[in-house]
Amino acid sequence: MKHIKLGNLDVARIGLGTMGMSFAYTGAGSDDVVLATKFGMVSHAEGGPGNLDSSPANIRTAVEGSLTRLGTDHIDLYYQHRVDPNTPIEDTIGAVAELVAEGKVRHIGLSEAGVSTIRRAHAVHPITALQSEYSLWTRDPEAAVLPLLRELGIGFVAYSPLGHGFLTGQIRSTDHFDADDFRATNPRFTGTNFQQNLSIADEVEAIAAEVGATAAQVSLAWLLAQGNDIAPIPGTKRVSRVEENIAAEGIELTGDQLGKPNDLTPPACDHHNEHQMRMIDR
Repeated sequence: MKHIKLGNLDVARIGLGTMGMSFAYTGAGSDDVVLATKFGMVSHAEGGPGNLDSSPANIRTAVEGSLTRLGTDHIDLYYQHRVDPNTPIEDTIGAVAELVAEGKVRHIGLSEAGVSTIRRAHAVHPITALQSEYSLWTRDPEAAVLPLLRELGIGFVAYSPLGHGFLTGQIRSTDHFDADDFRATNPRFTGTNFQQNLSIADEVEAIAAEVGATAAQVSLAWLLAQGNDIAPIPGTKRVSRVEENIAAEGIELTGDQLGKPNDLTPPACDHHNEHQMRMIDR
């Protein structure tokens, strides 16, 4: 089995099975990675997965379950998966701060939180990182969120930095998507939106040809160039893709090459479906 040393392992109960999480973590070696996971997307009292619950009681249940499944005594970075409109953020962060005091959590993070929520949360306990979608075709954080994070000294973790695979240039049709592939219902991958968005992939590939890299590497190199406080976390199932992504760190884009993505065709439609967009705090 081939091993590649990585610095961050991000898992969540809603996104990966128990066996997968435990194997990935113990295989990587707990001293070599920052273990990050999330709470709040699964209601343990009622509702189950997909129901927002960041109440103190639910957080306590969630963290104990995660520690058991992962076979560890602490979580390095514990994110709120999505802001819970029914629980004041002060109560949520206060509960996680108790876990920090107990040594079960080392750092607190938020995911897809808006400016007001970030400020309120940070006032209760220092927030270490915000995780939100950010890429060449999802640049929403640039207007207000990134400036605030830099003001407060909070790091930014960019999920889906390759646009759910779209920015690799390898997706030219959606016919091969499995029925349970969330992209099958993602508005940017459906109907005329997908056809319009193909022009973005073509434009990124043109830049990649000039650089002498892959479209994925250019997309990641551009993101890394936006600041040392930004950490992209591309997901993949293939070792070859991991190697390709890691190589992006060694690519230096010229000023002109960094500027060209600013002229990309704007993407058609939102980056999530209507239900998921409602879960994003603004």
